[in-house]
Amino acid sequence: MSTGSTVLDTSLSNVSLGSSFPEERDTEIEHEVKCLSIIVLGASGDLAKKKTFPALFHLFQQGFLQENDVHIFGYARTKLSDDDLRERIRGYLSHKSSSGQTEVLSRFLQLIKYVSGSYDSEDGFQLLNKEISEHEISKNSQPGTSRRLFYLALPPSVYPSVCRMIRRYCMNQSDLGGWTRIVVEKPFGKDLKSAEDLSAQLGELFDEQQLYRIDHYLGKELVQNLLVVRFANRFFLPLWNRDNIDNIQIVFREDFGTEGRGGYFDEYGIIRDIIQNHLLQVLCLVAMEKPVSLKPEHIRDEKVKVLQSVLPIKLEEVVLGQYEGYKDDSTVSDSSNTPTFATVILRIDNERWEGHNFHLLDLSMCKKQGRNELVIRLQPSEAMYMKLTVKKPGLEMSTIQSELDLSYGLRYQDVKIPEAYERLILDTIRGDQQHFVRRDELRVAWEIFTPLLHRIDAGQLEPISYKPGSRGPAEADELLAKAGYVQTHGYIWIPPTLD
Repeated sequence: MSTGSTVLDTSLSNVSLGSSFPEERDTEIEHEVKCLSIIVLGASGDLAKKKTFPALFHLFQQGFLQENDVHIFGYARTKLSDDDLRERIRGYLSHKSSSGQTEVLSRFLQLIKYVSGSYDSEDGFQLLNKEISEHEISKNSQPGTSRRLFYLALPPSVYPSVCRMIRRYCMNQSDLGGWTRIVVEKPFGKDLKSAEDLSAQLGELFDEQQLYRIDHYLGKELVQNLLVVRFANRFFLPLWNRDNIDNIQIVFREDFGTEGRGGYFDEYGIIRDIIQNHLLQVLCLVAMEKPVSLKPEHIRDEKVKVLQSVLPIKLEEVVLGQYEGYKDDSTVSDSSNTPTFATVILRIDNERWEGHNFHLLDLSMCKKQGRNELVIRLQPSEAMYMKLTVKKPGLEMSTIQSELDLSYGLRYQDVKIPEAYERLILDTIRGDQQHFVRRDELRVAWEIFTPLLHRIDAGQLEPISYKPGSRGPAEADELLAKAGYVQTHGYIWIPPTLD
């Protein structure tokens, strides 16, 4: 059977990827109450400094975190004072606040308290619990009514030990309306078995409603807008299928190399680090059927159905690459087989996408201009634009490719587009799991890629060398051409400005 295909095309150092809803929201989402403790474990690490604390600061700036209700606790092994941690993160926050917001920044920093301890230390977590409890008492919070959010900005290898300590010493007794919620960062394992083992260990400690598996791609504005664009605009409904869409490319690019994270990256590679989670989530939103409602479980049900319809990956439809100079990183093995680039074709075997691909028709005189394309640009310069063939201005009857353009920075000048992490942290506080990965979804995603990853790990598929800053190996373009996609040249999208 020939099926509709999706191309996942990635690299590091030029990663290439290439009827309306009812008016409702989930009424079960909890409204905010008094006394919230946010505990950032791994508070001295890069993720916490660059993403977690800035996201919390943005929420504080906008009034989503109230000064009288919230307190933030940092926990890590590094010996620091409260002021030491505040100074460490100040530089990551000050450039995000205007000159008139110095006082706001100072007030935010005073909400942060630091506790030092190891991640398997009873004494450390007992001290942490003591500090949290004293804060709750100071807010006149009754036992069992306070909220505790634990953000694990940590390697997945320590999740089980940390979660055991949280369960044993830091749980809020939620029988009176309070709660304890755990946010864990990806990657969730390295293959199907390790992911299931990790899920089983965490599942013994917390129920599914307490676990929030964060994938920051799902917090991006245009990723969230995909469902609205698809299902709230009637002209898309009859077109979004195999008969009218030739192929779908999900493209991810970076213009830098490992830059100090070679040790981490070499353990995972581009497929584990990017494709299996971030890009597969985008694929689900592009390919899924319309959910019954916008309730989180209904949306996640449809995502799982898409993943269950993905056919096994064919080795001949995979191209791997490794950029020249990757092994110069002192933390990378000289014999590393880790791909920094990947092009993978996925085929979805369901009613919407199965069967032969059909190209959109062009007028014969417009062939050189390329095909109609809908581009959803997630970052940077968030935009949605559709490539169209139009008449070139002038007296001659010649054509040129242009676009219908929705650039968020220009169209919504008075609206702050939220960062992914601040949206997802706020969702966690509100108890909204729509943009988090469910356990069965995680399992099916790993089922898709684990056979391929095991073959790569066994050396059965070698990455092809390519130059940094290039489009990747030429073999990747050849694979795309075989799948029916030939890149057209001459069109360049220019983000519009007010100038």
